[in-house]
Amino acid sequence: MRLSTVILPVFRWHEGGRAAWQRAEELGFHTGYTYDHLTWRSFRDRTWFGALPTLTAAAGATERLRLGTLVTSPNFRHPVTLAKELMSLDDISGGRVTLGIGAGGNGFDATALGQEAWTPKERADRFAEFVPLLDRLLTEESVTERGTFYTADEARAIPGCVQRPRLPFAVAATGPRGLKLAARHGQAWVTTGDPKLFETGTPEQSLAALRGQIEKLGKACAETGRDVTELDKILLTGFTPEQNTVLRSLDAFVDFAGRHQELGFTEIVVHWPIPDSDFATDQAVFERIATEALAQLGS
Repeated sequence: MRLSTVILPVFRWHEGGRAAWQRAEELGFHTGYTYDHLTWRSFRDRTWFGALPTLTAAAGATERLRLGTLVTSPNFRHPVTLAKELMSLDDISGGRVTLGIGAGGNGFDATALGQEAWTPKERADRFAEFVPLLDRLLTEESVTERGTFYTADEARAIPGCVQRPRLPFAVAATGPRGLKLAARHGQAWVTTGDPKLFETGTPEQSLAALRGQIEKLGKACAETGRDVTELDKILLTGFTPEQNTVLRSLDAFVDFAGRHQELGFTEIVVHWPIPDSDFATDQAVFERIATEALAQLGS
């Protein structure tokens, strides 16, 4: 089991941003992720910086901490420009980048560029084209492709990623088409649980839903001739029925993480504390979880 954190891009770099990423490394987190949104929910009228510049700065401020998006989507990204930026970030960080990637939602990102919000099917259609093209752009020196939604014309990726054959993809998906993409292109799979259970479900119902998602992932892997155990399984916390109690105490977190470890999850991601927000958490308790939870899970 690995423990990671997601540091939302809400801190000015010289007023807490740098310190948060450096402290995450000191605490021993495996990966520091950030959301790749233009803004997000309750933070719409609050400070919010760009994901890739933030990760680039974090790469220069840390040495061991892996870095990643959780998650990037096609809502306002194009695979050609994204591939170039990711290749550059992988180089700057010395090969410490993971790309969390998903189909996107219907929030603020979906209409910020002036387009109508895509339907779930339209998002899935674009995602199905976006991921394979991005895979090629990060592994081949020159790519030309004309798809339904995305075009690349002799797009160059020289010298390529530090990580070979490319930086890892952590594919966020729960539907059949997304799970097939995870099976074919992912080094990891990401879920936040079943959103229908977030407000009114029980922890037991959430565990059952997650068990079902993992079973579907296994079927998708079998259909593509891949062993599901090859994929890391990442749970981003904060969106299950226990979201108000997971970080309340070390014991509560160990109990939560242990139950999900038994399901097959290999990485748990917790939100870095943000005062006066949905992610307000006692910093001292949070740091105890970071430094003591894995030892308790191991025992």
